[in-house]
Amino acid sequence: MEAYERLKQLVETCADDIAKAEGGNKAAGTRVRKTMQDIKNAAQEVRKGILESRASEH
Repeated sequence: MEAYERLKQLVETCADDIAKAEGGNKAAGTRVRKTMQDIKNAAQEVRKGILESRASEH
């Protein structure tokens, strides 16, 4: 599923910025917040895809 792969990629790319943000880097914190919003949207797309596939089975 393409949406799931995008979700995994977003989580992986965010790891470095999370570590930097914990160290006090404000710019990294901003990037983390933006990426978290993208992760939220990607997760919603995965959820939507699963519901659509389940509905098409019936």
